[in-house]
Amino acid sequence: MDTLIPVILSGGSGTRLWPLSREKYPKQLLSLINDDSLLQATVRRMDDLKGAVVNAPIIVCNEEYRFVIAEQLRLMDRKGAILLEPFGRNTAPALTLAALSAMRMGEDPVLLVMPSDHVIMDIPSFHAVVLMAMSQALAGSIVTFGITPDAPETGYGYIQFGKSLSQSTAYHIARFVEKPDLPTAQTYLDSGNYLWNSGLFMMRASVWLAAITKCRPDIAAACSSAWEKGSIDGDFIRMDKSAFEHCPSDSIDYAVMERITDPRNGLPSGVVIPLAAKWSDIGAWSSLWQVLPKDDTGNASKGDVILNHCSNTLVISENRLVACVGVENMIVVETADAVLVVNKDKTQDVKLVVDFLKKQNRLEGQWHRKVFRPWGWYDGIDAGERFQVKRIVVKPGAALSLQMHHHRAEHWVVVRGTARVTRNEEVFLVSENESTFIPLGTKHRLENPGCVPLEMIEIQSGSYLGEDDIVRFEDIYGRRIQS
Repeated sequence: MDTLIPVILSGGSGTRLWPLSREKYPKQLLSLINDDSLLQATVRRMDDLKGAVVNAPIIVCNEEYRFVIAEQLRLMDRKGAILLEPFGRNTAPALTLAALSAMRMGEDPVLLVMPSDHVIMDIPSFHAVVLMAMSQALAGSIVTFGITPDAPETGYGYIQFGKSLSQSTAYHIARFVEKPDLPTAQTYLDSGNYLWNSGLFMMRASVWLAAITKCRPDIAAACSSAWEKGSIDGDFIRMDKSAFEHCPSDSIDYAVMERITDPRNGLPSGVVIPLAAKWSDIGAWSSLWQVLPKDDTGNASKGDVILNHCSNTLVISENRLVACVGVENMIVVETADAVLVVNKDKTQDVKLVVDFLKKQNRLEGQWHRKVFRPWGWYDGIDAGERFQVKRIVVKPGAALSLQMHHHRAEHWVVVRGTARVTRNEEVFLVSENESTFIPLGTKHRLENPGCVPLEMIEIQSGSYLGEDDIVRFEDIYGRRIQS
């Protein structure tokens, strides 16, 4: 039976879903539809596929997300190769690295390329189309999946399809077109031979490598060098930074797909297969509203929400009660440190808020108040001049780095569990309802030796409380240490 490897691309930041999606914790890591994050749902998407052997996925991601992605796989009890890009270089280099990884054992599997932040609700229909695409990929074609349009959408690129392959619902690709204006999108819809460009692809690993080498030899060479000089780092495969730095940035579409429409280029044939499986790229809050369950008046909500005389509205509450009265066609999103209120017809403009936050050097565009780390997480619950208060949770068996701060002292109060504390040459335990003090400039480490989560309150005081005031001496997670 033929082998299929899912390739999951997880590099986007999803700024149009702010304030839930942040630069350092983007939408693919969020649970927007159900208990699974979008990434976890993508990993599960090939479960129970009949007709092919599905291997563990290859996930290509930014280094910023590596520990959270590894933790989300662990919570699913799943394995997968996690490839780390030192820099974002778009989807063509990411797929090239994945193809090199897929062939490292001398095999040539079929790759199913999926963005990590899409939603597909009709899995049986998706599986049927995947199996149809596999036959084309095994024959040497590069396949893309075109979404059957139901509206003149201006937010997507389009694929015009040509002749049908014999006895098949697969078609030759005639051309790719950019996002159109509304009148043009309407003509595409009326013509009946245009599909939305989904960003989903399938091909043999060797077919992609041959195509990218012919179309973009500079990308192929840089990725090959970064792969060959890369290293294993715990759960991750780390690309060589100096080699990958020279890799040009390009998308799968621009680098290869738009060139395979011309048979004179000597490239594999391009095939598009229509997909009607309740797909969405969740590109804006209005897209999320469309796929969520709604009441009789078109309202969708998550969290502690009261709606009175509202219609066609999405309300999400993460921390407190949100009540809406007489609201129509609105999006309301509450988080611990920000609230968004936007008309549903203007959700594409949320990106402008994020751009403003960046210009003002405000952290709300990058971080949530709750920040995940490989050892657990912390929540900045209060701050003022020369002080900051955090709630810290350390996973059983986990440990923070051995570190020191130049500008702050720390008071630790254990709320639950037992902490093992290193303070210069001392090593001692701190139990529930006990506390300890870490003076400024003291080398220290916090560990959880127990089998339950360690919960603490940390009170920082000093002239500077930024997260960059950390000098690391040892770290079990491979983060940068003081040289």
